[in-house]
Amino acid sequence: MDIKHRKVTKKLRITDINNNPLSDQDIGIHQKNHKFLFGCGAFDFIPAVMQGGEPWQKITDSWLEIFNYATLPFYWGGYETEEGKPNSDALMKTAQYLNSKDVRVKGHPLCWHTACADWLMKYDNSTIMKKQLERIDREVSGFKGVIDMWDVINEVVIMPIFDKYDNAITRICKEKGRVGLIKAVFERAHENNPDAVLLLNDFNTSINYEILIDGCMNAGVPISAIGIQSHQHQGYWGSEKLMEVLERFSSFGLPIHFTENTLISGEIMPAHIVDLNDWQVEEWPSTPEGEERQAKEIEEMYRILFSHPLVEAITTWDFKDGAWLKAPSGFLREDNSRKPSFDMLKKLVKNEWWTDTTVKTDENGMTEVEAFKGKYQIVTDKGTAKIDLTDDKEEVIVIS
Repeated sequence: MDIKHRKVTKKLRITDINNNPLSDQDIGIHQKNHKFLFGCGAFDFIPAVMQGGEPWQKITDSWLEIFNYATLPFYWGGYETEEGKPNSDALMKTAQYLNSKDVRVKGHPLCWHTACADWLMKYDNSTIMKKQLERIDREVSGFKGVIDMWDVINEVVIMPIFDKYDNAITRICKEKGRVGLIKAVFERAHENNPDAVLLLNDFNTSINYEILIDGCMNAGVPISAIGIQSHQHQGYWGSEKLMEVLERFSSFGLPIHFTENTLISGEIMPAHIVDLNDWQVEEWPSTPEGEERQAKEIEEMYRILFSHPLVEAITTWDFKDGAWLKAPSGFLREDNSRKPSFDMLKKLVKNEWWTDTTVKTDENGMTEVEAFKGKYQIVTDKGTAKIDLTDDKEEVIVIS
């Protein structure tokens, strides 16, 4: 698979602080982070930051060995159980900690009919809408500079016809229409942080989602990227479906994020289950055969997505088994031991798709490097420098 677009070939001129070239020098080019977003749900970081101790530190240290992109939970019902008392302190401290580890953070989600705040139900629709927009003001402005990426609204294809239980967001979606609600929440988020990456996110990959995106684009909704969920509890999509989904959603010309991915290392959920949440089991064990299957499927999926020029991010939803629906969908078993999928993905992200090399300058201090796009440390006998290698423009690197 062609991944040339993930690399850069760049000429560098290496000098000291007085602009003297470092001639005929060995120069270490050491990658520190990817430009591509290799993500995972980071819910375990909240107790790790707020409580500390084992096993949280072990889990989060393992997480940081692979990932550079974190999703944190802003489900309204859990984030603000009592009106006016959001759990912003824990989320802010956790996001700041992740930032300190050079991890980019996304908040998920700002608007969703599921896991919504029950206390909204006492209000009429106009008040619900007002409070939804005020929530967006509070979160997007309050976390600006710490969290600059948001799943703005989640699962809108089903939102106005969701009938499992009454909720405030389905009510206002019915009234305003899908595109009307999406436009309102996206515009408010964009007003609060014009530089933020704003995603529309859905599990529905049918033509209905395509029609919705098309309607949003025609309405001028400021969508930064298309979010595609791929919870594969009922079996791996396979390369054919993956490429078919990529082809259809590439037609919009927007970046694509695979926002919620799960692949199972145990028994596959029965095909007749329509809503994954309806599959409730006492235990769902990982098996040796399932773990080998999971590692192979994740590898194929990542290779296909990494090779596609519009894909900017892949997020595995569960880092550890048992996190959602008790599914064996993580990279760690429930005892925190590492599964084959952990070792496989770490090898891809930090070895095969990673640059750590030495080049030599000429008499003018010039050299050329081919490297995966990302952040680097340049190391010489005279000192070091930090640089982003993301384009082909010639650059002068001053060593200090």
